[in-house]
Amino acid sequence: MHLQKIAVIGCVFRDDNGFRVRTLGEPDDDEAVLIAGFFKTIERYTPRLVSWNGSGFDLPVLHYRCLIHGLSAPRYWDMGEDDREFKYNNYISRYHTRHIDLMDLLAKFNGRANAPLDQLAKLCGFPGKLGMDGSQVWDAWRDGKADEVRAYCETDVVNTWLVYCRFRLMKGELDKTAYEEEVALVHSSLAALNKPQWQEYLAAWDYR
Repeated sequence: MHLQKIAVIGCVFRDDNGFRVRTLGEPDDDEAVLIAGFFKTIERYTPRLVSWNGSGFDLPVLHYRCLIHGLSAPRYWDMGEDDREFKYNNYISRYHTRHIDLMDLLAKFNGRANAPLDQLAKLCGFPGKLGMDGSQVWDAWRDGKADEVRAYCETDVVNTWLVYCRFRLMKGELDKTAYEEEVALVHSSLAALNKPQWQEYLAAWDYR
């Protein structure tokens, strides 16, 4: 895992300004710039992180590569030393909520019960993965298909966000009306982008 290299970081941003999906940085940014940008976002906004297997893969890779590049991420690593609130809710603890690994949480922290994001998203009525899966990313990147890899990462984080919205409905954080409004916001925001990847994504979405 420590030998993995980060080429793309895809994110969904949901705040008072609406819903946005993008990959961080510019296409020609090197790995250190991408990682620094990710942790700078945490430093500035202290967002809640939502992932699918983030604790098992994505975040450990970021940890190792951040260490290798000699970068700093004090807000992310704070466990109460700088901000007392982080003693009880930080990004590092498995059972805190500043980072929610949905796969881990839904499986009740039992690896034998883990479900693949693609299958669960489709079972919930969302598009799931299109074009490639994680096992094909390296081959695509090596073959110069950087735009396709970025598109894959963006659709993957949208799937994660939609499943998270469904989780919030199940948990009672959203009622049915609020949930439907959140999903409608995602759908309309993607339609407004008018890009082929999102046209394909929306065409695969049995949205009513």
